[in-house]
Amino acid sequence: MEKNYLVTKSNYFIMNSSYDLSLEEQKIILTLASMVQPDDEEFKPYKFKISEFMELLGVDTKTKYTEIPKVTKELMKKVFEIQEGDTLIQTAWLSGVKYRKGSGEVELTFSSYLKPYMIKLGSMFTQYKLANILSMKSKYSPRIYEILKCNEFKKQGYVEIEVEELRKLLKADNIYPLYADFKRFIIIQTQKELNKISDISFDFEEIKTGRKVTSIRFFINSNLNKTKRISKETNTYANDEIAATVVEELEIDYINKIKAIIESYCNKKISDKTAIDFYNLAKKNEIHKGNPLKLITEIAEYSTTQNIKNLNAWFKTMLKDYEKPLQKVKQLKFNNFKGRDYDYDDLEKKLLGWD
Repeated sequence: MEKNYLVTKSNYFIMNSSYDLSLEEQKIILTLASMVQPDDEEFKPYKFKISEFMELLGVDTKTKYTEIPKVTKELMKKVFEIQEGDTLIQTAWLSGVKYRKGSGEVELTFSSYLKPYMIKLGSMFTQYKLANILSMKSKYSPRIYEILKCNEFKKQGYVEIEVEELRKLLKADNIYPLYADFKRFIIIQTQKELNKISDISFDFEEIKTGRKVTSIRFFINSNLNKTKRISKETNTYANDEIAATVVEELEIDYINKIKAIIESYCNKKISDKTAIDFYNLAKKNEIHKGNPLKLITEIAEYSTTQNIKNLNAWFKTMLKDYEKPLQKVKQLKFNNFKGRDYDYDDLEKKLLGWD
């Protein structure tokens, strides 16, 4: 079971489906999702080794052949809903599970209703490494992680979610009815876990209507120290395939994030090679040192105020020369004049009538 496998889901699915799974069930579903390949035409029966399945669920060897079938049987009963316009879809996660005695394997297959949200996704999808969720302890942490991950690059720098809507997404409508408990046991617990384990963290601000907290504003940060660093390599590549091989241990996560930032702010798609170049230049800049994605986001936002003919060349120049926060408002002409130089001691004496 490869922790570096990527889980891919459509943003629409993440933000418009409501389900209640135990932590173990979520790990099964997300591990299964990480086995779906980008070029798959249909869902396949995806195989788990029983030993890996046991490790995933924390089941000991004595009970593996009795407990695992119970877990998958319960999972098949978990029907959930997806709101698709004026259509309500009710579906289970799995269409079937198969055990072969003596094989040491179990096969699981996704419901075909999930195909539009997990296969052949052209745009507006979220992708992350399976390792980000496997060590989580709270059942709400993987779900909140996904919700924040798909909103990581909002132009305004945050995503605001109504408390009732968040409860609905988490299937926590009647869990911790007091907001103080909901905050303490779900929001803050998840905040601690994401900061410690995953590639993102968050701060939050409570929005009140009167005295009641009605919305939460999440400020999403990148946890660069939780991912491998990109090695320093040459910036000359023949094509995207070569770029992927010459940059040792290059995180595909970084490439996707940079491409998403540029597409979101600049309405332009860039190649993997260009994303790598942007990252390497941002790493060398002293501004936002240690957080190159923040620098790239800031410059991308500034680009929306400029008339740019060659975005790639302009962006590389900005990444090299950027020294201080950019002015987002154009300076008016009357502010461009340089003031006169005065001898202020002499001027003060004359104003006071002293010779």
